[in-house]
Amino acid sequence: MENTKDLTEHSSRSEGNRGDSFGMFDGYDSCSEDTSSSSSSEESEEEVAPLPSNLPIIKNNGQVYTYPDGKSGMATCEMCGMVGVRDAFYSKTKRFCSVSCSRSYSSNSKKASILARLQVTGKPPTKKAKVLQKQPLVAKLAAYAQYQATLQNQAKTKSAVSTEGFNWGNYINSNSFIAAPVTCFKHAPMGTCWGDISENVRVEVPNTDCSLPTKVFWIAGVVKLAGYNALLRYEGFENDSGLDFWCSICGSDIHPVGWCAASGKPLVPPRTIQHKYTNWKAFLVKRLTGAKTLPPDFSQKVSESMQYPFKPCMRVEVVDKRHLCRTRVAVVESVIGGRLRLVYEESEDRTDDFWCHMHSPLIHHIGWSRSIGHRFKRSDITKKQDGHFDTPPHLFAKVKEVDQSGEWFKEGMKLEAIDPLNLSTICVATIRKVLADGFLMIGIDGSEAADGSDWFCYHATSPSIFPVGFCEINMIELTPPRGYTKLPFKWFDYLRETGSIAAPVKLFNKDVPNHGFRVGMKLEAVDLMEPRLICVATVTRIIHRLLRIHFDGWEEEYDQWVDCESPDLYPVGWCQLTGYQLQPPASQSSRESQSGSSKQKKKTKSQQYKGHKKMTTLQLKEELIDGEDYSFLQGASDQESNGSANFYIKQEP
Repeated sequence: MENTKDLTEHSSRSEGNRGDSFGMFDGYDSCSEDTSSSSSSEESEEEVAPLPSNLPIIKNNGQVYTYPDGKSGMATCEMCGMVGVRDAFYSKTKRFCSVSCSRSYSSNSKKASILARLQVTGKPPTKKAKVLQKQPLVAKLAAYAQYQATLQNQAKTKSAVSTEGFNWGNYINSNSFIAAPVTCFKHAPMGTCWGDISENVRVEVPNTDCSLPTKVFWIAGVVKLAGYNALLRYEGFENDSGLDFWCSICGSDIHPVGWCAASGKPLVPPRTIQHKYTNWKAFLVKRLTGAKTLPPDFSQKVSESMQYPFKPCMRVEVVDKRHLCRTRVAVVESVIGGRLRLVYEESEDRTDDFWCHMHSPLIHHIGWSRSIGHRFKRSDITKKQDGHFDTPPHLFAKVKEVDQSGEWFKEGMKLEAIDPLNLSTICVATIRKVLADGFLMIGIDGSEAADGSDWFCYHATSPSIFPVGFCEINMIELTPPRGYTKLPFKWFDYLRETGSIAAPVKLFNKDVPNHGFRVGMKLEAVDLMEPRLICVATVTRIIHRLLRIHFDGWEEEYDQWVDCESPDLYPVGWCQLTGYQLQPPASQSSRESQSGSSKQKKKTKSQQYKGHKKMTTLQLKEELIDGEDYSFLQGASDQESNGSANFYIKQEP
């Protein structure tokens, strides 16, 4: 497959060539398990990695490889720590790899200075000064154990003050959760080119179980995938999960097998299993033959998939969060992972903002409102500010073309729709205006403002509107009109009482993609009532293409009905990949501490759309006098209506 690299080809190569392809030294397989080393063997140290060394480094033809110390016939340079064939070393004593190392070592003052620094500060010598102190193996192990203990204490301290202390890996593991695969999110990075990345894929990753002063790598296999995150296990540990670790597959330290050989990086087996095999090269050849790895251009694809066409200073039309029935001009303030922070153009302090994804149906190119007859609030700004420019129309999400010339939606027709002010409910709704290009103005029965300021715009193909009876046949609770007392609600009675007709079933979008979501899957989801927040969430129901999203730790009343292709859903690890802040699950204590704000949220239910029902008819008239374009036009577009589907019930006569 394009997205995986079959390693079977390595089995046909010579043993030496295969060794090179894995970044291993050809003589590696004949290493002795003898761990003893003379006190004269030395180890190189770098200032950037002050770890005691157990394994020296071999340099061969400009490439860096690893080789266990202590093998008969090998020698370690007492100056630079390089290991090589003893016969190739300088002088009869074979203590140095070259004349320069021998001369450098003869400087007693230099050596004394370095040893003094070690004793006083406990820090290793710098990269320039490669003479190491000689000390017994027991002392080295004791010092290293103390060093590791210090690192663990520091890690505990850091984790205690980290943001909320949430870790996806621990959360997934401790609860045996399953995350929605990246392929479910076509709008997310790598969503369309994730390929065959799955369990058992092999990668080259940094070896953290190593005391070498330089950064070294080892092969690991994917044990479990959770979105972008993978649980990895070093080769050689078999069923031992003691050193398993989570990391992002898209991280800069994750590479396809063969990357080390091509980059001249060392492959070193973890210290815990260092002496488990005498022939590591043969072990790797056996384990990797026929295995799959990342495609060679994987990192390039990741980088390309995180390039976004929207840029700061671009102007767009976006829904007015104070009056849903109209749009306003806003300017892109920032772009994070394809998400836009838009600031309304008239906001002087740049705090009046609106968050949405660049593929959101809520944003449009400049001039869109006038072209379809949608209400639009004209800006008080007479000319564009310096540096601001209109976003090219082709960057916006395209909607399906529809044929409005035949049987089509009409004003007054009834339907069911997700309430944008309370996304946990599907309500009885009415078509209030039919616009051009398939767009409709919808009102929620029983809760509409007299001036229509809370009507909202859905396209005819929107997955957020449904024919009459959709909730009943799919066992979803339908929210009746506010104040309607004839319960339980029956559509047939309601249509007769109101003298209305239901919108024809055949006009609705009935396409159901093979989205891949399953009940119980974890993901990261935008809280559309407070859209700057992205939270840990779970898919709790699936009705064809409609997903019920639950925010972990919160009550069900905050759930959201969201389309399976919504750009407000992201794979596990998206926030980490893009640098966005993830909101962890709410604990019992945090829910109690936030009870005040929660109650407020429960009352208003929408932080995104503020003041949507405060506008009076008088205010509307005043704004019209001020020159706002509130005209409604009825236009037609062309082409294509959707086919039928059997999961919608037929209308009652």
